[in-house]
Amino acid sequence: MEFYSSEPPSSDEIPQYLRYVQHSYRRYLDNVTPYLVPRWVFTSLLFVFYCVRVIVIQGYYVVSYALGIFLLNRLIGFLSPKMDPETSSDESTVLPTKSSEEFRPFLRRLPELKFWNSCTIAVLISVLCTFFDFLDIPVFWPILVMYFLMLFYLTMKRQILHMIKYRYLPFTYGKPRHQSSRRI
Repeated sequence: MEFYSSEPPSSDEIPQYLRYVQHSYRRYLDNVTPYLVPRWVFTSLLFVFYCVRVIVIQGYYVVSYALGIFLLNRLIGFLSPKMDPETSSDESTVLPTKSSEEFRPFLRRLPELKFWNSCTIAVLISVLCTFFDFLDIPVFWPILVMYFLMLFYLTMKRQILHMIKYRYLPFTYGKPRHQSSRRI
């Protein structure tokens, strides 16, 4: 299959090329999955680059606000259980509340890889948005900052109260292992 020809693509080559791109992207995600810390370091550096760019340019505050709201939404999805105890009536999905109950790992509504992927793509899109002048909408940025901080506080307060009410922690370190008293 020739992707780089000078002739216009036929109607059956475009879906084939899109499948090729999707397959390549999926393979890339599969390859970077085990590298948790380097993935988040890359995303953090990209976010720092975006912040420095916005500070130097002194604009794109609406893009920054939209990025903040999106990242907050993704964070809430990452911290939430897959089956919400408030709406779930099935007892098998409830997290154990006593140490004698069976160990069940915390299942997230948004898995870590999808969380990282969506955050990285959002920051990349935000960086790209800073290259287009029509997206630099003039606003009084302190109002956006105060509104975002208020929204962050109220949302996280609600999430933490939900965690306390249903006694779950969104971080699983694996099945607890008990030490044997005898040595081999």
